[in-house]
Amino acid sequence: MADDTTSKTDEESSDLPIRPRSNTPMVIAFVGLIVVIETAMFFFLVPSAEQVSALAEAQLIESVQDGAEEAEKEASDENRVEEFELGTFGETFSPIDSDRSFRVELRLYGLIRAKNRSAMTKEFETKNGRLRHEIRRKIRNSELSELQDNQLGLLERRILTTCNHLLDEDMLLGVGFHDYQLIED
Repeated sequence: MADDTTSKTDEESSDLPIRPRSNTPMVIAFVGLIVVIETAMFFFLVPSAEQVSALAEAQLIESVQDGAEEAEKEASDENRVEEFELGTFGETFSPIDSDRSFRVELRLYGLIRAKNRSAMTKEFETKNGRLRHEIRRKIRNSELSELQDNQLGLLERRILTTCNHLLDEDMLLGVGFHDYQLIED
């Protein structure tokens, strides 16, 4: 009989549907693994507050230095000295106490800062006649020794002073000659 009961139980159990194994432990293990990986990534890949502040400070310093270099470059470009054409002059004159006549031919330029170019162009157009007249007068009133090649510094200073006096601001830093000739007639 014992065999009957055992065989009955085996028969009954074979009639019951087989329950699939539960995947719950695998799902829990997978989710746990993901959480552990994310936590490890957070601790090892995300920078600390000190690292973030050091990085931000380095970027700030770099941007300030770049801005300073750009500002310095702009300032140096604005303060760059350029030549400004003042004109060509050909004056005939007779020195005081002399019967000889001479001719001075020159092409004059002025030195200005790059930032003053537009203002100088505008002022030169409005005061061109007065500037040319005063430059001619300075040439004619010079002594012969001042007009010789080794003495042109005095004439340059006189022309510079006169031009800056006529201009609203002292924009000319200096004057010079592209071409210069003193010819005895």
